[in-house]
Amino acid sequence: MSQALPPMPPPPLPPSSAPSTSPYATRRPQRTGFAVAVLSGALLVGGSAGFAGAALWTTVSDDTAGSPSSSLAVADTPDAPAAAGSVEEVAAKVLPSVVKLDVSGGQGGGSGSGVVLDADGLILTNDHVVSLGGSVDPSQASITVSFNDGTKSTASLVGTDPLTDTALVKVDGATGLAPITIGKSGNLDVGEQVVAIGSPFGLDSTVTSGIVSALDRPVDVGQDAQGNITAYPAIQTDAAINPGNSGGALVDMNGNLVGINASIRSTGSANTEAGSIGLGFAIPVDEILPIVEQLEAGEAPTHARLGISVSDVPAQAGVPAAQVVDGALIRNVGDGSAAGAAGLRAGDVITRIDEHQVSGADSLIATIRAYRPGDRVTVTYERSGKERTTTLDLGSDADAGTS
Repeated sequence: MSQALPPMPPPPLPPSSAPSTSPYATRRPQRTGFAVAVLSGALLVGGSAGFAGAALWTTVSDDTAGSPSSSLAVADTPDAPAAAGSVEEVAAKVLPSVVKLDVSGGQGGGSGSGVVLDADGLILTNDHVVSLGGSVDPSQASITVSFNDGTKSTASLVGTDPLTDTALVKVDGATGLAPITIGKSGNLDVGEQVVAIGSPFGLDSTVTSGIVSALDRPVDVGQDAQGNITAYPAIQTDAAINPGNSGGALVDMNGNLVGINASIRSTGSANTEAGSIGLGFAIPVDEILPIVEQLEAGEAPTHARLGISVSDVPAQAGVPAAQVVDGALIRNVGDGSAAGAAGLRAGDVITRIDEHQVSGADSLIATIRAYRPGDRVTVTYERSGKERTTTLDLGSDADAGTS
């Protein structure tokens, strides 16, 4: 994995300098977050949507008044129907189902995007959109929803899950909205065309397109004071994603929702708002849906866990890098944990979960985050230079108090 970039201030979850004691498969803090959140303007421009007034717009005045007019060849370009499977066709289908969210609270404000899930106004977005990057209590934030047809409405919070960067809001008094069609992110392939729709820098109803550049890319965007990490096995895309696209839709060429745009890799500094360099990341919809169902039902979200703390495998003196095992080094095993019950020990290096290769701590955390409590997995690991496997049923953070 390439050198990680510092998160755009404020990060989705404040990082902690203390060693992790989380019951999840967590890594010890040793570097900054991999991606920057793409919330536009949160606490950076005092409540604007990412612009410093109109100063960023450049206009050119026409000072040629009185000059002779020229003869221009004007072609007749009729508005032809969108070609089947085209970006134009996808945009026409999906735009009514994607909204802009303006959020304010405390002394700050910002804007992001959201996706309409039902006709009565249930909106899916990112936790870092409604919490302004973790700087405000989302239940106290003021939320305004702007629709594709130009209308606006207020909304209230339904629930949030910082660990998966997921949030639900409900439009006040809404009926007859156009819900998006949910697809299956597990059916995506590298190289497949996708379309991103959202409100970059406050520019609502913006459409960009690209391909799936990679799948299951481990993205770690922050850590809270308890050591719990916001991480997910992301869909990587070169479709342009910028600040303000957070919470917006990533759809396939049938217009089906396959991911929620959430973060980017950027060359921007910590003091400037980052922009797209063709490395955008979306949370797979397959991983989000169980959390959405729990939030909608008013339940506390639950997450699968191994019950261990991990780190990357450190370099070893005198050992060539090519001979160092890639994986997640177990530092501690919790009492009564799923990992402990399966015989895993401190010092083991986990290299694979089912068919998913584990390249380091972030990779393991993101992989486990894609599973649900109770799922049975096969863990491949190395101990004393020998490869071993074990099968276990993943635990749940709902049982953290007894594990």
